[in-house]
Amino acid sequence: MKKPSKTLPKFKNEKEERAFWEKNDSSEYFDLTKAVRVTMPNLKPTTTSISLRLSQSILENIKLQANKLDVPYQSLMKIWLAEKLEEAAK
Repeated sequence: MKKPSKTLPKFKNEKEERAFWEKNDSSEYFDLTKAVRVTMPNLKPTTTSISLRLSQSILENIKLQANKLDVPYQSLMKIWLAEKLEEAAK
């Protein structure tokens, strides 16, 4: 990977900076060989709505179980799915 060939200009405001990055390649301004991976543990993961067809009896049983555990049924379904995925990954 090549070293950065240009120095980063000073920006007056965010609008000016946004316009600059829309027209320029960041690899010319940053040495990516010195990049480090960061984690952001406090970010909430994005969610996507899905449609899932279940029989009425399965849904009622899930709702009953969620009620016993005092959690929303959709949250319980997400927990169960995550547990199964983790189990399958082992």
